[in-house]
Amino acid sequence: MSSVSRFLTLADTAEVLNISVSQAYGLVRSGELPAIKVGGAGHWRIERTVLESYIEAMYEQSRRASLWNQSDYANLPELSGGQIHTNKS
Repeated sequence: MSSVSRFLTLADTAEVLNISVSQAYGLVRSGELPAIKVGGAGHWRIERTVLESYIEAMYEQSRRASLWNQSDYANLPELSGGQIHTNKS
């Protein structure tokens, strides 16, 4: 058996993401970070592979947001939520 378990607790997940346990719980409760409840007390567990996928998705989201903010379309109010973004060098 591997020394690395398949599932992480909320505390483990919070440590990996460098956030508080309550923030990790919020991600799970909102459905943003998929998790399962196990045991009679219903303890949340996050699968390692799911957490890794979540992290990769957040990197991609950040990359796309950065590209969007650098694009000419970010200066069009109707495409940027009504706000004009300026690129400051």
